[in-house]
Amino acid sequence: MNPVTAAHIHLFLCHVPVVAIFFGAGGLAFGLWRGSRDIQKAALGLFVVAAVPAVLSYLTGEPAAGAIKGLPGFSERILGQHQAAAGMALAGCTALGIVALAGLIVFRKRTVAGWFGLLLLTGALVVGSLTAWTANLGGQIRHSEIRPYGTEAE
Repeated sequence: MNPVTAAHIHLFLCHVPVVAIFFGAGGLAFGLWRGSRDIQKAALGLFVVAAVPAVLSYLTGEPAAGAIKGLPGFSERILGQHQAAAGMALAGCTALGIVALAGLIVFRKRTVAGWFGLLLLTGALVVGSLTAWTANLGGQIRHSEIRPYGTEAE
């Protein structure tokens, strides 16, 4: 059995924010449409939860990169793009989590205000897209089969 490495931990953690944010966005949209306070708050909770593995994923990125540098199919250029996108994704996930936590506190005894819900839903779609793009770039670092046509490893 292979030991768990920083790359394993990074790969596990980086998927969580992507999935949690998109599930949260779907739940928030449904909760706003149905006027369900409980569903809205669960969605906000998912945004808060997504911020934690986003931070951990960012922190494990450098050790994970060190573990795969020099392996066949590795792309230094795509790693650089992934690292730049990861910084933006981390900022977005953190901001989304903080705003969602503030919403949970402010709206704890009532339904989330419509304007706040729409603002958070828009933010979640932007941040979710950014995290998905970052994760895709991360996959391309070593997986040439998902790179754009003609992109070679360096």
